[in-house]
Amino acid sequence: MTRAAPAHRRGQTPPAKTPAGRLQPPHDAHPLKNERGSRHVPHLQLTIDIGARNPEPYEDALFELGAVSVTLEDAADDPVLEPAPGATPLWPTVVVKALFDADTDIEGLQAELAAALPGSPLPRFETLADKAWEREWLKDFRPMRFGRRLWVCPGGMPADGPDAIRIELDPGLAFGTGTHPTTALCLEWLDGQDVAGRRVVDYGCGSGILAIAAAKLGAAAVRAVDIDPQALLATRGNAARNDVAGRITVTENPALGTGSADLLLANILAGPLVELAPRFARALQPAGRLALSGLLAEQAGTVTAAYRPWFDIATTATRDGWVLLAGQRRAA
Repeated sequence: MTRAAPAHRRGQTPPAKTPAGRLQPPHDAHPLKNERGSRHVPHLQLTIDIGARNPEPYEDALFELGAVSVTLEDAADDPVLEPAPGATPLWPTVVVKALFDADTDIEGLQAELAAALPGSPLPRFETLADKAWEREWLKDFRPMRFGRRLWVCPGGMPADGPDAIRIELDPGLAFGTGTHPTTALCLEWLDGQDVAGRRVVDYGCGSGILAIAAAKLGAAAVRAVDIDPQALLATRGNAARNDVAGRITVTENPALGTGSADLLLANILAGPLVELAPRFARALQPAGRLALSGLLAEQAGTVTAAYRPWFDIATTATRDGWVLLAGQRRAA
């Protein structure tokens, strides 16, 4: 996850804040972009291993001290799923990296940081060579295909093939960009469904990737549900970017109308999936189709049992220890 320096520090209109009070960077801002206009400049990088501490004070303090971007990274290779509604998707241990102008006074910066965050771990510093920073953040990402037609393409990259259905989505704290096996399993399932003209629910929408895919596949209406303010903002922004905002209702209201859906996807966690079984059963009309992921193979039995009173359901795909359950609503 990378945050660019807030726009008001550059003499522009201040960025909007999320309902939680977090600054929302401009949607298409490249997080490592040089704001002085030159595309190839060195930077000073500060790195702090903060462990399980709350990263928000570090982000805010570093921006106050002049950082042009702040990045949060996983310190221990712990996967982050698309979260259950309301969950905050961060890793158990976090590394914070911040970029400053190359001529920044290291001793002064270190002293100011210590004053702003008493007891903070000692930072490390290194000078990064000249690079085209606005492209550097994309170097490890490429267009990805899911199923026969769906492509997720970061940074304006093209999809491949005449029948390609392209989703423009960048990596980051987007709660789902296709790189995690559970997101990939849901996208592949959706690509194989008859979505055209259907009513679709994406429950725990995160980045909105599944809702956007459904709309791109021709869904008549999509309901994207999440109670995390960051997820709602991400979904609305990504839907607008992909020209499908008019068919996606983004809401924090977890209620679903009876018989209101033809297809429902939930890529969250096993516990919430079990609790939500009666709600999903009411929402899907008879013969409606269901896809559940975000669970490990050893959790599949418990989740399957919770849905069997209403659904014909089974594990239909697995990847790297994660599973996708697909089912069909039986007539009442």
